[in-house]
Amino acid sequence: MFCYQCEQTAKGTGCDKLGVCGKTPDTAALQDLLIHVLKGLSEVALAAREAGIVDREADVFTVRATFSTLTNVNFDPARFPGLIARAVELRERLKAALAAKGLKPAFSPVADFAPAEDLAGLVRQGEQHGVREDADPDPDIQSLKQTVIYGLKGVAAYLDHAQILGREDAEAYAGVHKLLAATLRADLGLGDWVGLALECGTLNLKAMELLDAANTGTYGHPVPTETPLGHKKGKAILVSGHDLRDLEEILKQTEGTGVFVYTHGEMLPCHGYPGLKKYKHFHGHYGTAWQNQQKEFAAFPGAILMTTNCIQKPTSYLPNIFTTGLVGWPGAAHVKSPDFGPVIARALELPGFAEDEDKGSVTVGFARNAVMGVAGAVIEAVKAGKIRHFFLVAGCDGAKPGRNYYTEFVEKVPADCVVLTLACGKFRFFDKKLGDIGGIPRLLDVGQCNDAYSAIQIATALAGAFQCGVNDLPLSLVLSWYEQKAVAILLSLLALGIKNIRLGPSLPAFLTPNVLNFLVENYDIKPISTPDADLKAILG
Repeated sequence: MFCYQCEQTAKGTGCDKLGVCGKTPDTAALQDLLIHVLKGLSEVALAAREAGIVDREADVFTVRATFSTLTNVNFDPARFPGLIARAVELRERLKAALAAKGLKPAFSPVADFAPAEDLAGLVRQGEQHGVREDADPDPDIQSLKQTVIYGLKGVAAYLDHAQILGREDAEAYAGVHKLLAATLRADLGLGDWVGLALECGTLNLKAMELLDAANTGTYGHPVPTETPLGHKKGKAILVSGHDLRDLEEILKQTEGTGVFVYTHGEMLPCHGYPGLKKYKHFHGHYGTAWQNQQKEFAAFPGAILMTTNCIQKPTSYLPNIFTTGLVGWPGAAHVKSPDFGPVIARALELPGFAEDEDKGSVTVGFARNAVMGVAGAVIEAVKAGKIRHFFLVAGCDGAKPGRNYYTEFVEKVPADCVVLTLACGKFRFFDKKLGDIGGIPRLLDVGQCNDAYSAIQIATALAGAFQCGVNDLPLSLVLSWYEQKAVAILLSLLALGIKNIRLGPSLPAFLTPNVLNFLVENYDIKPISTPDADLKAILG
């Protein structure tokens, strides 16, 4: 195996024996093979679309299958043969539709790929179509191809979440097919691939916009909400991941059962949605970021549901953890949404919390609607010199050393500055009491990673109010990355022309020196150094 799609890759270069995430070589090979087959499906789907043939099932499947290969989603090798077979079925169905119109386009050999009939054979095929085996001869083009593929994995996650809530866009699906199919081409130069990487960023903006509309259209705009970090005496269910619909179903199905529902990880912002916070047994938040789950989940006295990515190898709590949707771990019980009866039954069997515990609270719900509702006060505070600078300190958390930088950075941000945050990176400092500036909290939790869309809308609105560009605002982006949604968001920021981003704790292994130099020269991307040095460079 060889995998370097996440930030924690072994030795900073790539996992070649076992994934740091826990991914086995067999699972890695099957995921590589699935991406290989999806490229062929996309090539055919693109030709079919040009002929006026649109297969929504193929569109939705491509997104879901791509998402299943994102880091920490599906570790179960038994789940991939069905996905590979279905990709081929849909590909051949589209070919038949083209033939029915008298069309027989010329496709690459990948569009005729025949998968093996058994798991061992599929694994061997996957080993022949890994990152290194299918590499472009030009290392810089290969770097950008992989950047696009990893960005698409993030795009697919957001499109899937949006589709579950009834929001989708045919052009967005077409964009996924176009970019996946492009990775099969040998006639594109370095400049073409720079353009395709930025196109992936623009596509991700569309995906985040769809998801924002899906979340707010279904559950209302988030409002500032004080969220307990302690627990209530009684039975308990913990919901992790990112999926709001699954959380809603759990809340509906546990009404009147005496079970309290808690969020974990990136589900924390769900407490700000009016359509979810109305449930009286939706109590609070348990635990911190994804990489701490083995210790925190082992201590949780109830059932646990993983709705999207971020699962780690379950330990003693394996009988208590359930996966749903695309999530999988060998030996973990898998349930199909919306029937969460087995999760509830297990929660009722387990002891739950023996007593109430008050561990303080945090406030969530500062998405774009809430922040722009006080925009006038924010603008006046800036004009009056009360707010000197804004920092967006956001992104993924992880276990790799160096992430304490973000805690120290936020702690050292001067008292006349405001920190906006989103995604699980906030768990490095989410419970810090930073006070306020004239009633405006100094720490504003904008939401999940996809709520980068909200942060972009806030920045755009402020730039409009001050009649300047976003790059001219007193705003600095200090980001942390771990998996491929962060790659997609970074591409979105670059597509918008946003510069001076500080990125850490380490830079992606899939970026070659030449590609990195391009980003430095054109976007002034720079690695984080030390909190003191970076604050001095930003604030003077």
